[in-house]
Amino acid sequence: MELALETVITESANVAIERAVRRERKRLFDFIRRRVRSEQDAEDILQDVFFQLAATYTITEPIEQLTAWLFKVARNKIIDWYRKRRTESLPKNNDDPEMPLNLEDILFDPKETPDRVFARSMVWTELTDALDELPDEQREVFIKHELEGKSFKEISEETGEPINTLLSRKHYAVLFLRERLQELYNEFDQL
Repeated sequence: MELALETVITESANVAIERAVRRERKRLFDFIRRRVRSEQDAEDILQDVFFQLAATYTITEPIEQLTAWLFKVARNKIIDWYRKRRTESLPKNNDDPEMPLNLEDILFDPKETPDRVFARSMVWTELTDALDELPDEQREVFIKHELEGKSFKEISEETGEPINTLLSRKHYAVLFLRERLQELYNEFDQL
């Protein structure tokens, strides 16, 4: 009996995962592809995202905002990909005077201060949380236009909604996000 229940739960989770992969694959791939150099790298990152979904998703505790979760994981995987590439591309010191000699020279990137990394992380976390609070229609338009880079015409063709309706939904999303993220903006402004 216990084995049969476990099989049903596993099959239900597999169906939910397959449905999510079919529904979100193209959007996620396009999102990733705009941020990495090659199609092959984008495909690798996409597979990592779906692998994490399969490893994380359970029927007893399903992921509530699956689309937002997938895009958040995709952003994190892209960041990891860039970090790995930067580490792999560091010069090796083979007694060459042109190469960095100490760890600080190798690891320090003046553009990537810990404060900037932390601030960016805070903004993404707050934005993701705020997006989760939006009504589905507003969130979808905001994500497609701002994060995926789609035009309102493309979104209209995809959803069948009039462009003016999409513009209105995005306007309300922006007003909400502006108010919701004002406190974070004020914190940065005081620094």
